[in-house]
Amino acid sequence: MFGWLRLLAVAAVVLLASWGVLVLLARRLPPGLLRDLAAFLPACVTAARRLRGHPAVPRRAKVALLVAVVWTLSPIDLLPEFLPVIGPLDDIVVIALALRYAARAVPREVLAEAWPGEPRLLERLLDGRRRRPETVAGPPSTTESNEDTGNA
Repeated sequence: MFGWLRLLAVAAVVLLASWGVLVLLARRLPPGLLRDLAAFLPACVTAARRLRGHPAVPRRAKVALLVAVVWTLSPIDLLPEFLPVIGPLDDIVVIALALRYAARAVPREVLAEAWPGEPRLLERLLDGRRRRPETVAGPPSTTESNEDTGNA
């Protein structure tokens, strides 16, 4: 009995130590794409958790965010986490889709307030939410002005 407990304790210590090493290595990454990727998933989970408690977020968005956080924290995945590079891919896709879904109903200021990372990463995530510039009405074309004046 004590052998199993000792083995479980050793496994927990090894897991926590490996997480600590990964966090330290991620903090030492130079600025760039790898650092952005290392910070993206934790920032998404933190933003989803913060948005779940915000009164401006509608219930359907809160449910989507809850499902995404549970999916990310769950040990059961479509792609096993031990696969290099593609292991956390399903988590990233699920949380990004949930945040984009919630972003359609949440004011931009609330999203920016909940986002713990760099604002440019949030802008990259919500790229599809960019406001298109309104077209400025220019001078009427010659055909329109001729039709208005009755000259053809």
